[in-house]
Amino acid sequence: MIRRATTGLLSRSTVIGVYHRQLSSIEVSAADELFMMAWKRIMPNLDPPKTPLAFMRPRPSSIASKLTVNLVSPYSEFSNKEVDMVIVPATTGQMGILPGHMASISEIKPGVLSIHDGNDVKKYFVSSGFAFFHSNSVADIMAAEAVPIEQVDPASVQKQFTEFTQKLSSASTDLEKAEAQIRVDVLVALNSALSG
Repeated sequence: MIRRATTGLLSRSTVIGVYHRQLSSIEVSAADELFMMAWKRIMPNLDPPKTPLAFMRPRPSSIASKLTVNLVSPYSEFSNKEVDMVIVPATTGQMGILPGHMASISEIKPGVLSIHDGNDVKKYFVSSGFAFFHSNSVADIMAAEAVPIEQVDPASVQKQFTEFTQKLSSASTDLEKAEAQIRVDVLVALNSALSG
């Protein structure tokens, strides 16, 4: 009985070993067929698992040379601007997006949104929002506020920072504290954007 079980294991490992040796010399689709045949010989009553290739879509043969950016906010908007790169202040950190980037969604935190086109860099301060990156080299950026950084008055930022820091320390309700804290966080990010 032990000999019979050992023989069964050896024959299975031989089939798997043959499969791995042939995989390097056979095209991927043929390798999938070989795997299916080996699976059916070893486990005829079970459906074979899907291979990773069954879940993968082929990457486009040509990637766009430019990234198309659409920036939407209540006070400023531009669409279909073709650029080289966008750097987004995401909640997970700074995200650099190039043409051909994988599709993803990111939450925007207060910070500087940089749009690079050759040597030209346009910087916006964004307070919050979402960025949608599509696999066809399109970036849709929805921001609650997007202000060109050169239009921000540093003296006004300092004045508001002092004002809202006092409001935060004197707030009596949770709502007042939360509103003041949000404003202070945005002003700290704006001050950092102006100084750096």
